[in-house]
Amino acid sequence: MQYFSKMKGTTQSPPGVKVSEIFWSWIGAFLGIIPMAYLDDKLFYTSDLVMIIGSFGASAVLVYGAIRSPLAQPRNVIGGHIISAIVGVTAFKLFHNHLWFASPLAVATAIAFMHATKTLHPPGGATALIAVTGSSKIHALGYLYAVVPVGMGAVIMVLVALLVNNLPKSRRYPEFWL
Repeated sequence: MQYFSKMKGTTQSPPGVKVSEIFWSWIGAFLGIIPMAYLDDKLFYTSDLVMIIGSFGASAVLVYGAIRSPLAQPRNVIGGHIISAIVGVTAFKLFHNHLWFASPLAVATAIAFMHATKTLHPPGGATALIAVTGSSKIHALGYLYAVVPVGMGAVIMVLVALLVNNLPKSRRYPEFWL
């Protein structure tokens, strides 16, 4: 019975967010995603390169909406995505004929590596999974996937976060670098 009582939670729901926080989160997310979407649509559409992946949407929530979270700091965003991309590509290369095995292996191993390197970033789990289950364009990139779109996209998001999150007096980013 004690096991199930843990599931009740221990605190109340967090307080509401100020309108100014909602505004700056929206601005940051819009400006953080638009460069990658634009490059993907205008520059990379004729090539095998990709510039935007789904896990960047989750990163935007952290980097622009939860800026004080340790999971949203530059080290975690950049390191977590790149490490997870490398792990995901490796899992796909080793077990591409067994995606049912490569998928959980990529996510679980990415989490372990992010923990070990102090770069835990939840969207990294999706980045690893995309390397396994993504399109043929993603698979064709091989380890380049860790550079473009993953590394470049993570750096763009952090740069935009540095610019936007420090505009209002009420916000500061980052909390730490290393």
